[in-house]
Amino acid sequence: MARVWTGIALVVICLIAGGNTWAKDLSYLNLPSGYKIDIWAEIPGARSLVVTKDGRHIYVGTRDSRIFRITDDNLDQQADKTEVYLKGLKVPNGIALDENDTLYVAEQHQIIKVDPDRKKTVILPPGMLPDRRHHGWRYMARGPDGYLYVAVGAPCNICRVNGVEGTIIRVHPETGKAEIYAKGVRNSVGFDWHPETKEFFFTDNGGDNLGDLIPPDELNRTQRAGEHFGFPFFYDEGKPYPQFASAGAAGPFKAPVIRFEAHAAALGIEFYEGRQFPKEMKNSAIVAQHGSWNRSDPVGYRLMRLDFDQQGNPIQNTVFIDGWLRPDGEVRGRPVDLAELPDGSLLVSDDHADVIYRITYTPQ
Repeated sequence: MARVWTGIALVVICLIAGGNTWAKDLSYLNLPSGYKIDIWAEIPGARSLVVTKDGRHIYVGTRDSRIFRITDDNLDQQADKTEVYLKGLKVPNGIALDENDTLYVAEQHQIIKVDPDRKKTVILPPGMLPDRRHHGWRYMARGPDGYLYVAVGAPCNICRVNGVEGTIIRVHPETGKAEIYAKGVRNSVGFDWHPETKEFFFTDNGGDNLGDLIPPDELNRTQRAGEHFGFPFFYDEGKPYPQFASAGAAGPFKAPVIRFEAHAAALGIEFYEGRQFPKEMKNSAIVAQHGSWNRSDPVGYRLMRLDFDQQGNPIQNTVFIDGWLRPDGEVRGRPVDLAELPDGSLLVSDDHADVIYRITYTPQ
């Protein structure tokens, strides 16, 4: 395995250092004053990120068959070792850690628990999750209540959903008992809890092939279990999807609290709780926009900053870092997920450039 991984690592390094010389030089990115971004690790297809409490291990989910682990041996916030931690999995995009730093993995068809010796135990067996590739890359996070929250995307563009399709479920990590937490969710690939209010916020991607400007991507807020967010009947604030305009669907449906540009592909969201960034960033959220693939005027390929008032209501949505989409249309990166290191710096995965960035701040 060591020789195989060495070969993979060398290929990745050669691709980045050779063919994509821009990947090492990030001067094309636009950052606020005082911030710096660097390549922190090189991971093929880097997607979901989770960090152990002490920051010694960082796990990376992918949409292929592998989970990677990065080790910071001396806890200096640097990537000292990178390895393939698990292989032979089925789209292991979703990963989470419990209070003991035990790893859980949401595959396309099941959820497993991974012991420190890498022994796998099935928590949610096949049968409940739709085993279909379309929106089958699960996103998962552990909530303040100790449950595992798992996004189950609709297995289509716009269609009537069945069972747990088009929902966010929550799963007891020991018993595997699952229930629907949020309904009418087309394809969420990121969520987090407000540090003060503990309310649950999630991104959701709107339907395709309705034009450049609709429907918007969304940030939604849940305040109790069982709320419905519209899909497949409505998007935005009660605007019907054409396919279901005469369906006579019963409400009520919750409107988004923030509307992003259509097809920007809002994915990971991370509330900032550290002390390295300026104090006004405390309890703000950063959202990774993966970038559009079906829009004549591309948008996204950036990080957005969301500010909240003291009651936990979002009040501002602005660009934090951009430049991965160049003026000539060249795409140099597609941010996916975010995670905070113990020193307050921020990691960002990128499955296009096959890297993980680290964002730091130094007062000016």
